[in-house]
Amino acid sequence: MCGICGFIGNTKGNWKREEVLEEMKDSLRHRGPDDGGSYLRENAALGFRRLSIIDLETGAQPMENETGDKVLVYNGEIYNYRELREELIGAGHVFKTRSDTEVLLHGYEEWGDNMLGRLRGMFAFVIWDAARGEVFAARDFFGIKPLYYTLIGEVFVFASEIKSILKYPEYKKELNEEALEEYLSFQYSVLEESFFKGIYRLEPGHFLRYRVGSVILEIQKYFEPSLRPQLGRGEEEWISEIDKKLDGSVQAHMESDVEIGTFLSGGVDSGILAKKFTGKRAYTVGFGQEGSGYNEVIWARDTATQCNLEHRGRKIRENEFWDAVPEVLYYMDEPLGDASAVALYFLSREAAKDVKVVVSGEGADELFGGYRIYCEPEALRRYQLLPKGFRRQMARLAEHFPNWKGKHFLIRGSKSVEERFIGNANIFSYEERKEILKRDTGAWSPQKLLAEDYENTEELGDADRMQEIDLRHWLPGDILQKADRMSMAHSLEVRVPFLDPEVFETARCLPSNMKQQNRITKYAFRKAAGRHLNLSTSERPKLGFPVPIRHWIREENGYEHLKSAFQGEAARKYFCQDKLLELLEEHKKGHKDNSRKLWTVYIFCVWYGVFFL
Repeated sequence: MCGICGFIGNTKGNWKREEVLEEMKDSLRHRGPDDGGSYLRENAALGFRRLSIIDLETGAQPMENETGDKVLVYNGEIYNYRELREELIGAGHVFKTRSDTEVLLHGYEEWGDNMLGRLRGMFAFVIWDAARGEVFAARDFFGIKPLYYTLIGEVFVFASEIKSILKYPEYKKELNEEALEEYLSFQYSVLEESFFKGIYRLEPGHFLRYRVGSVILEIQKYFEPSLRPQLGRGEEEWISEIDKKLDGSVQAHMESDVEIGTFLSGGVDSGILAKKFTGKRAYTVGFGQEGSGYNEVIWARDTATQCNLEHRGRKIRENEFWDAVPEVLYYMDEPLGDASAVALYFLSREAAKDVKVVVSGEGADELFGGYRIYCEPEALRRYQLLPKGFRRQMARLAEHFPNWKGKHFLIRGSKSVEERFIGNANIFSYEERKEILKRDTGAWSPQKLLAEDYENTEELGDADRMQEIDLRHWLPGDILQKADRMSMAHSLEVRVPFLDPEVFETARCLPSNMKQQNRITKYAFRKAAGRHLNLSTSERPKLGFPVPIRHWIREENGYEHLKSAFQGEAARKYFCQDKLLELLEEHKKGHKDNSRKLWTVYIFCVWYGVFFL
């Protein structure tokens, strides 16, 4: 795994290109502490930091082709590179290394952008084609690996992380307030334009071209994670196919010249990976007492015993959690209101003491229907047969009464799936965020932002539509964002075998009853896992890396952390502070659970202090 950066075009500033490139590279040293390299030519400066995983002796970057008219910097792993290498040798290409990097370079020469559909792996790369004066950049299918860019005048600037682009002297740092407003609903950076105005992320499954001297970027989609449910196949056939595809993917993801470990919770996703992978070490962290709702170490230890693994479990103390938040946000680059990112920071740190690579269970819930909210359409089905006007009236009545069993059901049952579901996180409503922000940013409502995605899924059932929204937004914006940043903060590569093109080809075809059945999530997936794990593991309900934020904020230490942030400069500049403090007091007194709203705002305030103060 690596960090890449650079700038391409006619730079006109009064500064030294080599010095700026070194600063950009240095900011990515955590992504690649083993080695570094630079390519400096007229119109092109490419930088690279390396974490050596495959082909430890060669495979250095930036890598040039035989004629020197194309050069590549690349972050990721291509698991089918050996097969592609043989195909390219058959086509007449000559290889100097046995690295997957060189396969990408020759693959682009041979197939152009059609190469992308042949790749099995995770990747973000940039190719400078000097002969054509053109940049080609691409990001993997699901967004496992990051790539950011900006266009300053006629100079294309890019990097694996935003902090590297901030080192480019002609970029003027400015907060994107529209991104802030959307974040308050989604809890992650959901727009193509990041929290830093003018800096964009290349979206998953996309590539771009930029010709030097132009002011236009050509961006194209080459893959989208659309679902295509198929009927007519029996349960055992689906279970066997899932089991077979997981075997193939895990085996492919074990390609490495260094030792591989695994993250391990007490759940089914990491459990089946632990059973199928060929490594020997497993890692878990938690909060509070073992076996509590916030500490899965005891269950993870049981799974490790089933799989004959060496297991390390660690309890995270509250004080070290709060102390780590600013550093976590430095590595995140953008605010992420998901407290499990902090837990993942500690988990990655533990694993990095022993190994350079781990496998992890990200993507299983999004591919196989693992979130309990996907069961909601079936729970609401009969109620939604009633006239919409009646349901709307019942919801309006329910909103005026204190919390009681059934209130939430009536309110959500009055809404269509497009109105009620914006993803696994739904923090502030459009109206609520307008009330707490000082300025109107012009940001769209979440429903307007997702309208096109919902329009493209009208033929699917509601649960499948919700799942596809999460595949397109929640998965890359929250799940994969924190997995990449928190692991790379400790120079650790995380591999995600569920997010494999061949696994997805099976998962996308699963009918609804193979995903949710009698309020059981990931039904067929759990059955496949049950062939290898005991029932207590394969059927354990999802916990989702829980963190006791709700309780901590009601205690003095957590309360003071948030109160101080809400009285600080970021809150003063962007929020109505009295409303934030009102939410905090309401939560502390136990009148209402505002923990997710409070944490989301707190994270922005701390992040703003890291990058702007």
